[in-house]
Amino acid sequence: MKYVYGKNVFITGGSSGIGLATAQLLAANGYTVYAGSRNPASVIRTFEGGGEIHPVFIDVRDNDSVEKAVRSIIKQADIGILIHCAGIGIACPGEEYPEDAVNNLLNTNYHGVLRVNSHFLKHLRSRERSLCVIIGSVAGVIPIPYQSHYCASKAALDLYARSLRTELRSFGVRVSLLMPGDTKTGFTGARKYEVDKSSPFYEACIRATAVMERDEDTGYSPDTAAKAVFDLCRTKKPTARKTVGFKYKFIVLMQRLLPDRVLEFLIGKMYL
Repeated sequence: MKYVYGKNVFITGGSSGIGLATAQLLAANGYTVYAGSRNPASVIRTFEGGGEIHPVFIDVRDNDSVEKAVRSIIKQADIGILIHCAGIGIACPGEEYPEDAVNNLLNTNYHGVLRVNSHFLKHLRSRERSLCVIIGSVAGVIPIPYQSHYCASKAALDLYARSLRTELRSFGVRVSLLMPGDTKTGFTGARKYEVDKSSPFYEACIRATAVMERDEDTGYSPDTAAKAVFDLCRTKKPTARKTVGFKYKFIVLMQRLLPDRVLEFLIGKMYL
């Protein structure tokens, strides 16, 4: 197998969900993966395919933590692939602003990517060829009710990744945004409900989020998204945006083709 960007990988959010599935798939295919998270494993895992997973503590919300982790990893290996998987979700009416919860969401999902990149991309630029993969979401292009803050964080990553791709092209760094749809992971159970029972939106928020969580619980395995990341790691010309799953490719296509009022009507029927 050709290792287009070398065999060393750094993943954030590497202890669960899509991040863990990606780390395991890459390690099973000979990659050495540095899996960063706030709850890293205690031992290095080895795989029959010749790869390894090295646990690394990192909190993408904290600059000192990011700087320390990046410095340590770069000393150990010439990382050619950086994969951003860290992320959280909340359920909340768009009218309401639970400031601490929203700041934590953005600090993890969006600023966390920027924070890691600010320390890591200079290393990727020093190599002949490198890859940066950012895990976005179909929710970054579909306006899901009571997920407005989460959708906004993923929409921000969409344009950020596309701009970054243009900026880094001449340095040999490729940037791709991966957009999974509903995926069965621990992300669902970890979602915080930031809506008070006294809110006029309470019942609708609970009902809409319950629909989404049922879709997640019956959704794709995280292995599906991991396979999509793996494919990006094996090509010299990765796509700018890659949607995971035929169903969600169709939904994204419809989002581009349908008038806004029609799309909003259909989404309302789905969730409300």
